Amino acid sequence: MKKLFIVLALVSLAFGSCREQKTETKEVIREVEVEVEPETSDENEGILERAAKEVDKEVNEEIDKKIEDIGNDD
Repeated sequence: MKKLFIVLALVSLAFGSCREQKTETKEVIREVEVEVEPETSDENEGILERAAKEVDKEVNEEIDKKIEDIGNDD
């Protein structure tokens, strides 16, 4: 009786563990267009470059004022 029980247990394990499980998978491919904004020059520059531009602008304005004062003979 023990031998029959052991044989049945081994056979059930053999058939139970060797079953092929069916798993169905579907691949969905979706194309999406993405609009990319071009980078502006401000984003590419660091804080020092932006600060230097501001200083240059102020200095150029002062130079233009001095030139106008010198050129104005009134």
